[in-house]
Amino acid sequence: MSTSSDRAPAVPLTPVLKIDKHSGVPQRLTDDAKVAKERLYSNRTLSDSVPRQREVPRLPPYVSRECFKLAIGELRRMLGIANVELNDKPLVDGWYMEHPNTHDAFHVVDQEEMVCSAVIYPCSTEEVQSVVKWANKHLIPIYPISMGRNVGYGGAAPRVPGSVVLDLGRRMNRVLKIDGNNASCMVEPGVSYFKLYEEIQKTGLPLWIDTPDVGGGSVMGNALDRGVGYTPYGDHFANHCGMEIVLPNGEVLRTGMGAMPGKDGADNPTWESFQPAYGPYSDGIFSQSNFGVVTKMGFWLMPAAEHQTYMITFPRDEDFEQIIEVIRPLALRRILGNVPQLRHVILELAVLGKPKSHWFSGQGPISREAIRKSASTLPCGDIAWVFYGTQYGDSSMIKSQLAFIKTAFASVPGSEFYLPKDLPADHYLHSRVQTCSGVPILHDINWLNWTPNGAHLFFSPITPTKGRDARVVHDIITKTHKKWGFDCFPALCVAGREMHYIASIIYNRADPDEKRRAVSLMRDLIAAAAAEGYGEYRTHLLFADQVAATYSWNNQTLRKFNETIKDALDPNGVLAPGRNGIWPERFRGKGWEIYGDGMGEMGVDGAATPKL
Repeated sequence: MSTSSDRAPAVPLTPVLKIDKHSGVPQRLTDDAKVAKERLYSNRTLSDSVPRQREVPRLPPYVSRECFKLAIGELRRMLGIANVELNDKPLVDGWYMEHPNTHDAFHVVDQEEMVCSAVIYPCSTEEVQSVVKWANKHLIPIYPISMGRNVGYGGAAPRVPGSVVLDLGRRMNRVLKIDGNNASCMVEPGVSYFKLYEEIQKTGLPLWIDTPDVGGGSVMGNALDRGVGYTPYGDHFANHCGMEIVLPNGEVLRTGMGAMPGKDGADNPTWESFQPAYGPYSDGIFSQSNFGVVTKMGFWLMPAAEHQTYMITFPRDEDFEQIIEVIRPLALRRILGNVPQLRHVILELAVLGKPKSHWFSGQGPISREAIRKSASTLPCGDIAWVFYGTQYGDSSMIKSQLAFIKTAFASVPGSEFYLPKDLPADHYLHSRVQTCSGVPILHDINWLNWTPNGAHLFFSPITPTKGRDARVVHDIITKTHKKWGFDCFPALCVAGREMHYIASIIYNRADPDEKRRAVSLMRDLIAAAAAEGYGEYRTHLLFADQVAATYSWNNQTLRKFNETIKDALDPNGVLAPGRNGIWPERFRGKGWEIYGDGMGEMGVDGAATPKL
């Protein structure tokens, strides 16, 4: 890879969110974005782009260059030349707020491997219908993205190289409705958490959104991938209500009460109020799937409330199981007010945005002694675990809840309780105050600076909220990270009876060996966790086949069920083949699947699966 010069040029400012810039940062965060971008770029050795080695654009499978040229010409006549772009230019990784829609910015295989042939920008449900019918006519796979910021899970990259990316966000980015009385909204795919928050602020309504750690992603896209946030509305898909979907044959479906027309042809007045409607509850099959293109989605908003964010620290690594045992009854009794998070102290170092070399000068993973020594310089001192929570309600309710919580966690020797007022203004706890009260921010992007050219994968298994189970998963994760030479960043999001264990694998995307080891680490983690009965709830697109195969009860009945639905809805197999391990008959069993053997197989017509 080529490198930047010793004297790096000034880093351009990040675009600001406005009518013609749906993916920018809000004005209130321009300084934060400037600092975050400069910090990441200061630790970058990769050039903005490198020469491409393959013939461009990368063709869709089973399609000749001449047929592709004719099909693209037809598409341009339908949508306009400006709304159909060939992917024949240099590939630029950018950064979180200026990410590519042509490939995965956090490429864990060769940058050119998981690329699209073209990107198209529809402006309406009707244009999406036209695109889907075009794809069926020419048998060209299309890969819908909302905004493409699903970083850590594949970003905007299509699972089948050469697919046409259907970028819904650029021209379909309206907040269609904010209903203050119902505390709900309806959005298009390109509405980010930043944009929805700003639009609600303009109304003056006392409503909150629920946001993940970083607010630049699509509200719809995150929910469809079953992402989480940290208020009582933290389960994003559970708090959606109503969808409009273009099916793979081009027909439009409305789910829930939206399936019933309102008076005089208006939208049904309860579309964003009641989820199931009548008959089978179909919404779920459109999350983490390739059964349709969602163009509108309703969400419930949280009425603003008094709140108090806090943190509790624990001094020893071995406190882990006891902490989980304390958490469980609090979660089951719904005393914990939000989706709290338990994090290892190494993340307290990482979120400061300083590179690993600031804390550790040795080779390989940072030592526990170095973590301990570094943590001792922070306001909370030499600790092992940190619990971040927030309570909601009036002041008396919050006071009584916190008293109960403090008493419960005091059973862990050496635990300490902190409020924001107890810590410096730049401590991470103050960022949690914003996130846990529905204010989207950028702070958590800082931990990517841990390594040069920072990129990450997420390993995301589900564990019961039980100390013994959590310990099994934790030991698998820590031991396997050590085996492959990676630092381990444990974080557990507590949803009640279960926890999302989110392990961030941070790697240098300019280092082929690190990328190879990151892939091997993921493969081993998936296999080892599954052997103990623990499965991922979400994964990077290159590991989807392996993860899907772990849900194997009764001879892969779940996978067969998904394939049956796929073949019925999408007989031509044009809509995102392979997404989440669901392959249509046209691709199934023909070399496209990637399992845990470390090497992909060749597809036909020169369309190869990635070599892992």
